[in-house]
Amino acid sequence: MPAQWTAEIIGEMHLRGVTHKRLAESVGWHPKYLSAVLNGKKTPAGAEVKIRSALSRIVSATPTE
Repeated sequence: MPAQWTAEIIGEMHLRGVTHKRLAESVGWHPKYLSAVLNGKKTPAGAEVKIRSALSRIVSATPTE
C-alpha cells in the first residue's frame, strides 16, 4: 500500500497541473520509476524529500495567473 505522502504528492500535482513526466525529469528518474515509487512498489531512501523538493521547484518556477 502506498504511503500517505504519495497521495499528497499526486493531489498537489493535479492541483498545480504538473505532469508525471515533468516531475520525473525534475527528480532525475525515469517516469516508470517515479510511477513505481508513487504507487508504493519501490521505496528508495529519501524519496519523499527528493520528490517534494522537485515538486516545490516546479511550482515555484511556474508563473501564477
